Amino acid sequence: MPEIRLYRPTDRAALYDICVRTADAGGDARGRYSSDDLMGDLFAGPYAWLDPHLAFVVEDEGEVVGYVVGTDDTAEFVRRYRAEWIPLVGDRYPEPPPPPRSLEQEMVALHYHPERMLVDGLDGYPAHLHIDLLPAYQGRGFGRRLIDRFLTTVDAPGVHLGMLTANVKARGFYDRLGFTVLPVPDPGPLTYLGIRTPAGRKGIATDGASRRARPPSAPPVQLLTERPTANPLVEVLAERAAANPLVGVLPERAAPDPAGGASP
Repeated sequence: MPEIRLYRPTDRAALYDICVRTADAGGDARGRYSSDDLMGDLFAGPYAWLDPHLAFVVEDEGEVVGYVVGTDDTAEFVRRYRAEWIPLVGDRYPEPPPPPRSLEQEMVALHYHPERMLVDGLDGYPAHLHIDLLPAYQGRGFGRRLIDRFLTTVDAPGVHLGMLTANVKARGFYDRLGFTVLPVPDPGPLTYLGIRTPAGRKGIATDGASRRARPPSAPPVQLLTERPTANPLVEVLAERAAANPLVGVLPERAAPDPAGGASP
């Protein structure tokens, strides 16, 4: 019987595997980039490393088949990403040149601009999340269960995410969970959605006191995000969204340059 449990450092390889196996139009992206770790290094790892108390996985007979990761406080996450995550990754991915860039260079550029996650108009919804499931486990209620666990654990009054407006399938999923549209100025091709947490609905103050520190011995894991603008990443996201309603969810917006980012 599949179960939802807290992420463990030993799950790192599974998170990366799920991320890359759903990164090509919902299918397998292994071999598409120079490193198969790139998708995990952009989409999942920083959350599991910086906010492990908000990382949950679906485990089925000893195999991790899905996950949700996120943060209580986007602004603090951005600060720590720059201060801790970029130095930790080091020179694994050299900083790309100015545009025009290849698709891989566009992806890597996201790593060097975490401030893309800061979006006006999201007051009251400081947290955000990423979620991904292997295809065989989609449509079986595990996405709902992962998000429910996240919402009851996150130390914030509200959670936001961004998604391609054209991704009707994903929108239906989030509507059924109770997410509503947030009026973000100039959202471009995105729709920003938010949901109040149980604590937020009850008006309970959340000040971050319950957040757990990162385990000092945890191995490095990693992430990605993006704003769809007129660049090839938009096409990739649209393809992924069509194949997987839990893919193409963007928990933050990039700065107005070609180096946007996507979330799985």
